[in-house]
Amino acid sequence: MESKLFMRAPAISSERERELLVFIRESNIIISDLSLLNLAFTHRSYANETSELVDNNERLEFLGDSVLGMCVADWLFNNLPAKAEGDFSKIKSVVVSEDSLAMIARQLHVDRYLLIGKGEENTGGREKKALLADCMEALFAACYLDSGFEAAKSFIMRYLEQQIRAVLDDDYHRDYKTSLQEYMQKRWRKVPSYTLVKKTGPEHDFTFFVEVDV
Repeated sequence: MESKLFMRAPAISSERERELLVFIRESNIIISDLSLLNLAFTHRSYANETSELVDNNERLEFLGDSVLGMCVADWLFNNLPAKAEGDFSKIKSVVVSEDSLAMIARQLHVDRYLLIGKGEENTGGREKKALLADCMEALFAACYLDSGFEAAKSFIMRYLEQQIRAVLDDDYHRDYKTSLQEYMQKRWRKVPSYTLVKKTGPEHDFTFFVEVDV
């Protein structure tokens, strides 16, 4: 089915319609175009494998990245008047990160609604951080296109405001690599070197162990 924005979304069965309505209700996203919402959940692996002639969510993801950045920047500017530009950048880099967006996706059970191909399904695609984060950006774009900036901002900040507060409480020290690098540059005018020791975990979600030489 082609949306009003001339993007070809997968057909929506009565069962799929019920699923999408459940997501709308439970996530509090403001959107009326179910085809646009369905497209936001459509990974390229599904679009490549289905017999339907459909698009994937990558164009929405591209737009959603900018919508997300604007919404967060707008909130920071209007709610933290005592903070400087550098503070804004540090906060924003944490809350719009892949880890942050994937965490929200899991909170909203986005994996249940994803349309992915069999190959992606067999390699744990529903649990991949990158795939979940990309889908969240596509959802932000779908909300923006359907209902406007304020609706998108309301949806985004419903979940990101608490993360911003957490970053403020932790004084930005979630990014230990940056903190160490800034400290060394200030004290010794040099940067640390890193050596990968090992990596563990599944291919789609590695944990890296790194040795730091200061």
